[in-house]
Amino acid sequence: MTSRTQRRRTIWSRIISATIALGSLGASTMTGPAPSAAAAIPGTGANPVITWDLNAQTAIWDVAAQQPNEQVRSFAMVNGAVYDALNAIAGTPYQPYLVAPPSNGTESVDAAVAAAAHDVLAALFPGQRERLQAQYDAALSMIRDGRSKQGGIRVGARAAAAMVTARQDDGAYGDQQWRIGTRPGQWQPTPPLFLSQGAWTGHMRPFLIPGVSTFRTPEPPRLTSSAYARDLNEVKAVGSATSTVRTRDQTEAALWWHDRRSGSWEIKRQLATTQRLDTLQTARFFAMTDLIVADSGVACFNQKDFWSYWRPVTAIHQADTDGNPRTAADPGWQSLLVTPPFPEYPSGHACGTGARMSLYRYFFGRDDIAFSGSSVDSGTTRQFTSFSQALDELIAARVWGGVHFRTADVEGAKLGAEVYRYAVRHHFRPLR
Repeated sequence: MTSRTQRRRTIWSRIISATIALGSLGASTMTGPAPSAAAAIPGTGANPVITWDLNAQTAIWDVAAQQPNEQVRSFAMVNGAVYDALNAIAGTPYQPYLVAPPSNGTESVDAAVAAAAHDVLAALFPGQRERLQAQYDAALSMIRDGRSKQGGIRVGARAAAAMVTARQDDGAYGDQQWRIGTRPGQWQPTPPLFLSQGAWTGHMRPFLIPGVSTFRTPEPPRLTSSAYARDLNEVKAVGSATSTVRTRDQTEAALWWHDRRSGSWEIKRQLATTQRLDTLQTARFFAMTDLIVADSGVACFNQKDFWSYWRPVTAIHQADTDGNPRTAADPGWQSLLVTPPFPEYPSGHACGTGARMSLYRYFFGRDDIAFSGSSVDSGTTRQFTSFSQALDELIAARVWGGVHFRTADVEGAKLGAEVYRYAVRHHFRPLR
């Protein structure tokens, strides 16, 4: 085993070991049967939470083409409202996220999910209202008319209204701008488009964590250090568009993880199916995932703003200015992937994936669950045997793609795990 592989496994083992106590609780209370009205109320037979998550994906990505920092907020709002609606119908066995609308437990789960998801999506995407209404009407037409149906619509609508109200003036799409530096180590817009986008993300009001002041990353490696030289020389060799040392599988992994049609959406739904979650468990699983990942993005982008660190392409072009004798400039170097339009440290993708994979292990009480996901960009389906394997690959894949230094990925994964740990200690807890 190489020392680098050992370091990767040590990083993940530290994240895992920090959740052992939480994990034992997750195995016993997260996935066990909960008091749920879902099984007792007639529906379409399909899991409506999965169906409407797919509908949300269509609105968020296929039509609106939101970027990753925008996508996570939208998914969190949809699935947070769906969870509150179903939790109420089930008799509130878990902490509500925002509200527990009045319910007698006889309301249609299918109608509640449709109303909650539709109303949030219509508020998020007013230009899609006609299409969303047709989708909503089609879903309701499959439910038998009566008090159960109307009650479900009422509960779902109230959960959605609470979510939309709660997220008003939350800082999304604010006018904050990234700081553009001129000194070595400071972030500069990168080729080919030289854009600056998404600075508002680190200033948005979180969903679960009280704020970002306690979620910090250590200082990135100093430019004159041997650690920085290792990071730069690694990404310079393996992350180049013309790299001769990157393998075909590494190239495919870099493309797969970079796909803006995130494979994580498919994986989330796949896990709900393969692990046989009922509708309430699915709603809770989706809400926990999406709200925690959204907050990991807020914490991560806040740190990006704080450190305002340069990207590999800038660092390699200007390596003759970093004061490190172990690095050498290559003004013609290009990364395999297009570099995102914001500072490098810590890695946003690693923050989100660190939070996501930590939560998955906690929720299911084990790490070794197999899953897969497909990507249009890479034209491949990648198979994973565990959540830790997926996180390890993501950490490396951002280096293989040439858009991150390894340290940014490692520290991003740790930050995401910190957000996850806070969230599961304070939210979505069993009430009985």
